[in-house]
Amino acid sequence: MRGEQVVLAKDCNALMVPSGMPVLLPQGTKVVITQALGDSCSIVSGGQLFRVDSENIAALGDAFAVRKPDIPAGADIETQAWAWLKTVYDPEIPVCIVDLGLIYSVMVDENAENGVKVHVIMTLTSPGCGMGPILQEEVMRKLHQIANVKQVQVELAFDPPWSQDMMSEAAQLELGLL
Repeated sequence: MRGEQVVLAKDCNALMVPSGMPVLLPQGTKVVITQALGDSCSIVSGGQLFRVDSENIAALGDAFAVRKPDIPAGADIETQAWAWLKTVYDPEIPVCIVDLGLIYSVMVDENAENGVKVHVIMTLTSPGCGMGPILQEEVMRKLHQIANVKQVQVELAFDPPWSQDMMSEAAQLELGLL
C-alpha cells in the first residue's frame, strides 16, 4: 500500500501537512500513499503532503483498509485507551504517537460525576506544528469509542520538550535511527 499510486474515486476532503489547512482534492487526482496506518493516511499530490481522515478514506477506493486496535476481552479502560492511542499516526512520520513518545500520560477517572473521564497529556514533535489540533481531535474521537467513556480531555504540554530520545526503540528502528 505504501508507495502505491491511486486515482481518487471521488472528491476528497484532506488537510495540508504540516499547516492543517483544509483542501478539496477533486475526483481523478493522482496521489501516492505515503502512510496508511490506523484509520487515516498520508498522500502526496503535486509535491504536497496531505492527510486523509477516516470519513474521507473511501475516495482512495479499495487501497485502504481501516484497522481497529486488538484489545483483549475484559481489558480495563486505561489499557483500551493506550490501544486506541496506538492507532493515531503522525501524518509526516509513519509511526504511532505512542511510539513517537508524544503521549506523556493517560489518567482514567471512573468516578467522574458525568461518567468515565479520560485525561491525556501529550506533546508534539514541534510546538508550532499545524497538525496539533488535528491530532488532539483524533485522540478525543478514538477515546470516545471506549464503552462508558463520557468525557475526554486532551492537554498539550511542551515541558519537557519532545526529543528523539522519547521514541520507543521500535520507532527508532523503523526510522533508521538505531
